Amino acid sequence: MLRALLSDDLPRSRALSAVLLVIFVGLALTPFLLPGSQSLNVAAKICYFIVLVASYDLLLGYTGIVSFAHTMFFGIGGYGVGISLYTLGPGWPAVLLGIAVALVLSLALALAIGLFSLRVRAIFFAMITLAVASVFAILASQLSWLTGGEDGRTYSVPPLLRPAFRLFDSPVFGVTINGRIVTYYLVFFGALLLFLLMLRIVNSPFGRVLQAIRENEFRAEALGYRTILYRSIVNCLSAAVATLAGVLAALWLRYTGPAVTLSFDIMLDILLMVVIGGMGTLYGAVLGATILLLAESYLQGLLGAASRATEGMPLLPDLLNPDRWLLWLGILFILSVYFFPLGIVGKLRRM
Repeated sequence: MLRALLSDDLPRSRALSAVLLVIFVGLALTPFLLPGSQSLNVAAKICYFIVLVASYDLLLGYTGIVSFAHTMFFGIGGYGVGISLYTLGPGWPAVLLGIAVALVLSLALALAIGLFSLRVRAIFFAMITLAVASVFAILASQLSWLTGGEDGRTYSVPPLLRPAFRLFDSPVFGVTINGRIVTYYLVFFGALLLFLLMLRIVNSPFGRVLQAIRENEFRAEALGYRTILYRSIVNCLSAAVATLAGVLAALWLRYTGPAVTLSFDIMLDILLMVVIGGMGTLYGAVLGATILLLAESYLQGLLGAASRATEGMPLLPDLLNPDRWLLWLGILFILSVYFFPLGIVGKLRRM
């Protein structure tokens, strides 16, 4: 049953299986184990970032395509649902319409980028995607009548997803199941379904061809595979999944704007998560997203506690100052790349 659910792509490491199980159980039970708003926000962000990072790994890790336009598709999903809810009101028809429009726009852009750009060499394709993403970010900021400009759009969600909604009259295990928790489990199960779908894709004959293209594009073409067609298809699939990740983020945040969907900082975070977790392994997206987002959310607080605990000692309080959390995050990244050159998943599987 588990093999079928994971498309016969088992972790192949006891340590990796244990880590993945801890992450899965932790995310599934976050509302009951850590019911605070901060922990719930971090867990929801981990869920939709796992989908976003895994969708990028379809391009980079499994096909060898370097793209800088991934946040554009993420933003299209967020803006599609956000603008639809803002314009039509907080109803499920508005959500479905926003999803449909966002998917059509993302697929059209991904297909156009693929057909016109994938024939060029990798670095030129990366530059083209960067230019397209930059143009889209500028449009999102300039078309303030539609997107809200730099301020973005704040909107209401359907009543089922609002904090005032109560699914049950009495608490469950001491936790009131309100609309916020319902939204969290919508994000959690949506992310789980999309992740399993991507596992199915990469472990299908189509996925094997993608890996053959990554290893040697000329050999794959000599064997009769139309590499441009396969690369265009995976570009569209990756864009569609990233768009759906943007939809999940929009439903959770109830806000969409350039800073949370189109920022180049998000693209850098995606690259870091792929490298830390391990390219060419969707499980690496789970580990990379979890580790980096936990570090970004809690490292500053941990450094503050450590700085207070070492008061009176030479140098240590200054080194552990919370304002230097980005320095320590960079050191952690350097150490992870040094000790895990194949990513954490690759290291655990070799062990």
